[in-house]
Amino acid sequence: MNDSSSWPRVLDLQFLGRAGRISAGAIDTPAGVLVVDPGPASCLPALVGGLAALGCAPRDVHGLLLTHIHLDHAGAAGTIVRQHPHVKVYVHERGAPHLVDPAKLLASATRLYGDQMDRLWGEFAAVPAANLVVPADGDVLDAGGALFDVAYTAGHASHHVCYRDRRSGVVYAGDTGGIRVGPSPYVLPPTPPPDIDVRAWHGSIARVRAWEPSGVFVTHFGLHRDAAAHLDALGRELDAWDELAGTILAGVPADARMSAFVESVRERVRQRVSADEAVSYRDSMSLEDCWAGLERYWRKVR
Repeated sequence: MNDSSSWPRVLDLQFLGRAGRISAGAIDTPAGVLVVDPGPASCLPALVGGLAALGCAPRDVHGLLLTHIHLDHAGAAGTIVRQHPHVKVYVHERGAPHLVDPAKLLASATRLYGDQMDRLWGEFAAVPAANLVVPADGDVLDAGGALFDVAYTAGHASHHVCYRDRRSGVVYAGDTGGIRVGPSPYVLPPTPPPDIDVRAWHGSIARVRAWEPSGVFVTHFGLHRDAAAHLDALGRELDAWDELAGTILAGVPADARMSAFVESVRERVRQRVSADEAVSYRDSMSLEDCWAGLERYWRKVR
């Protein structure tokens, strides 16, 4: 394990023209290139350009490895498959039906983003069922001749899955691995509705940790080689947010709770990162959405 030739290349998808917000991973396999979380269709030109810079044409991509089906991670999958019907799409069993028929997913996203859907995400095309590969929890997945351990990792989303490349030891952690957009060690837990489950998330972090990864690749943003420290930081911040949510729900009037959470978290971030990094974190995740997810979790589970 820890074969350096199988370490991923990081592709910056330049979301909304901004660097360092959404990344895709490009992994060499015997069958060609495997793309991890290809991002939204609005970023397809950047994805294609990034692959071209690596000497990779779209025909060289044999598969898309999806950690989950949120639009910023998987939105381009159907468009890519329509243009290149040979491409396989690897996805959690709960996510697969929503790729074949994305109507419910798009309705939910439209309620959140309204008339900004096209500007933010572009097309979300269906993926034919014949192109889907659905590994089970605990499987060893053969993706183009490269072997990946598979773990279903609820917490951020009920349909989240992480993969460990057995050659490099790198874990592709999607949003289970949090958001880390600069050199600082701070890791932000993205907690939007509807599936946030803090206890399940801690269990998922433990499963990733048990793999003893050589690195953690997160879509927001890139590869971090201090895997153990990264996971420790994520777990601490997840606990801090969970405690903060409980405190706010117990003692702050309903109409002031969201603003109390947002300002508290912004202050936490300012204390831990540079001013430029604080802007990057702000742009990478809506804290208002994070509050909505945690509030829902507390009312449903706690």
